[in-house]
Amino acid sequence: MPAAIQHLPATIAQLRTIATPITDYRVLPFGIEQLDQRLGGGGLRAGALHEATALSASLADDAAVTLFLAGIAAREAAALGGPVLWASCRTDLYAPGLAQAGLPAANVLHAQPHDDAALLAVVEDAVRDGTPSAIVAEVGKVSMVATRRLQLVAADADMPVLLLRRRRSRERDPLDEPSAAWTRWRVGSAPSAGLGVAGVGRSRWLVELARQRGGEPFSLIVEGSDGTGRLAVPAALGRRAVETAGTVRVAAA
Repeated sequence: MPAAIQHLPATIAQLRTIATPITDYRVLPFGIEQLDQRLGGGGLRAGALHEATALSASLADDAAVTLFLAGIAAREAAALGGPVLWASCRTDLYAPGLAQAGLPAANVLHAQPHDDAALLAVVEDAVRDGTPSAIVAEVGKVSMVATRRLQLVAADADMPVLLLRRRRSRERDPLDEPSAAWTRWRVGSAPSAGLGVAGVGRSRWLVELARQRGGEPFSLIVEGSDGTGRLAVPAALGRRAVETAGTVRVAAA
């Protein structure tokens, strides 16, 4: 047998080792195989900027994306034992809703700057201070330069910064604008499962990952955040959840 063929298994193993991505950062998993296995590193990078927006301008989709980010922040706060900073120029945040997603009022610090520029400054200062476990910031307009700054400080502090990108018009998708965010998401409501008795079942969301570093876009139907901030895959869908949801319609830059 030629020597080259004899050494082929070792050569293949070496190539696989080189090709396997190695993450040198902390990962915040969702705890759902169908979701985590499609994310580079097996989950969200903890020290990074992540963006999400509502799939449409409807109130239902707005609530879904808000609770989606609240769940991520709640899991990080539970793991680290610190508060969550929620920064917004608006006054319509519904505290009982956040509590149902794992963020009771006692664990949330609120900041209400007068405009987006002041909000971004507050977020950056809070990251550098290091007090919060995670930060959720609602913003309408943010520049590419600002997202680069937030990504850098988030990575340096190993703290997740979650931007809720508000729609400035019904037709304009905030993810059409460039960003340095590690991941960019669209989240919308989906029909919930019927119950055996009168009532409404656990909420379901269509979650679209429009862009991620080191991975491909995808979409997934999930059950909304529970009292610990955790999502679930509907039992009726199981492993077919991704195929049922379909592929992402637009991969934003």
